[in-house]
Amino acid sequence: MSGPLATATGVTGASDGRGVRMLILLVEDEPADAHLLRVALRESRVEAEVEHVVDGREALEYLRRQGGRYLSARRPDLILLDLNMPRMDGREFLTEIKDDHSLRSIPVVVLSTSAVERDVLATRRLGAAGYIVKTADVGVFIDDIRRLGEHWSREALLAHNGNKVTTAVYGMEKRK
Repeated sequence: MSGPLATATGVTGASDGRGVRMLILLVEDEPADAHLLRVALRESRVEAEVEHVVDGREALEYLRRQGGRYLSARRPDLILLDLNMPRMDGREFLTEIKDDHSLRSIPVVVLSTSAVERDVLATRRLGAAGYIVKTADVGVFIDDIRRLGEHWSREALLAHNGNKVTTAVYGMEKRK
């Protein structure tokens, strides 16, 4: 992948038959970790598209559709967030996104090498929906990503179906 925004449209697995693909915004400065996450998604058969940015500032530009390259950015179903990054780290990003009324409902799951309880608790206090330790055991990491994908894919499906139902109901009310 090249450039500041990389899209992995080929990260697919077994389809649920409903055609819904979760959109994940990956906020990660390490190319090797971003690659490992894509491998884990593919291996765990998570039906997802991944947009990749390298730090918290760029993630906010993406989410707020700022700058020419993000004007048509789609709202993600899930944000996977590294904690330790340059310019704006994960903690600062979490604080910023949870203070923004238009963005706070997007679930954020932290990916970190730290398994220290105070880091986990601190990110939960800042509003993280989950925390996954980037372990050196690739099999364990793939299993963690599979569970994450299963849970958040269901959430995304419910959200997408809810939007379709709301749109359909609104459309019916306008016709009356």
